[in-house]
Amino acid sequence: MPYPGFITSFPSLDVPFPEDVVQTAVIRSDAGLVAFFTFLQDFELPLHSHKAQWGTVIEGEIELTIGDDTRIYRRGDSYSIPAGVEHGGKIKAGSRVIDVFEEPDRYPIKG
Repeated sequence: MPYPGFITSFPSLDVPFPEDVVQTAVIRSDAGLVAFFTFLQDFELPLHSHKAQWGTVIEGEIELTIGDDTRIYRRGDSYSIPAGVEHGGKIKAGSRVIDVFEEPDRYPIKG
């Protein structure tokens, strides 16, 4: 099931990935950023690090490496990435993920 219309009408993020690959909707506060991701194509997320992140898979499947640990996450699974820990992965087309970032300015909002 896709995200409801009130979520898809939230502003989009200015992420360094094409819109035909990943779609975004976001809520931001001074305390953090909540991002709703929809992956339209298979996607490889390069290894990187930043402040803390928590996420949950709404639909689909992701293979996520956090530090030295690689796991498959499916619908209903959640993950927590501590600040500064390198992570990356492979996300299957059709996956939907909600990620919460400790950094309110992790990605800029499209204006």
